[in-house]
Amino acid sequence: MATLELLDKDRRVKETVELPEAIFGAEVKTHLLHHVVVAQLAARRAGTASTKTRTYVSGGGKKPFRQKGTGRARMGSARSPLLRGGGVVFGPHPRSYEMKVNRKVMKAALRAALSARAGENKILLVEDLELSAPKTKEFLKVAETLGLSDALLVTDGPSGNLNLGIRNLKSFKALPVSALNVYDILSYEQLVFTRPAFERITEVLGR
Repeated sequence: MATLELLDKDRRVKETVELPEAIFGAEVKTHLLHHVVVAQLAARRAGTASTKTRTYVSGGGKKPFRQKGTGRARMGSARSPLLRGGGVVFGPHPRSYEMKVNRKVMKAALRAALSARAGENKILLVEDLELSAPKTKEFLKVAETLGLSDALLVTDGPSGNLNLGIRNLKSFKALPVSALNVYDILSYEQLVFTRPAFERITEVLGR
């Protein structure tokens, strides 16, 4: 069974933790990762694009010109899609882009993403990531000590100082463990867990 060193913010090793094989040593099924990432990105789409068909375009009650004698094709309404200002044929209407992902598939994809990062030795386990003040400079010192450059930081719950400390840094993102998802895991090169977050995700995915 693979192991992981538990570090403090000064990169001192506190102990060694075993990585459950079922969660961090699972088969990396790329089709599951693709399916879940596509579903996540689709769910973010607003789906608010809208056009008016000829039913909803104002006006058009009067026949635009007489039926015969003009040399033009007959026309009964100025709301026709053939005319400028008329209705739109087959245009977009408000809709939901959400795709259904079964709970088992979501968990399997999470295990695959975690296993992929574990196989690349890109997972770091730290005691905590709390900052004494919401300062970017303070976080960067911690990141430099831990060797972080492009990382997803997973904590046990919302962390005010940490979120404020990294809000100007595009290479870092903090998430509570309850919001951990496949897309964010794959979007960053490194994955950092605090001890409580690691225990929580191990408990949830190990069921």
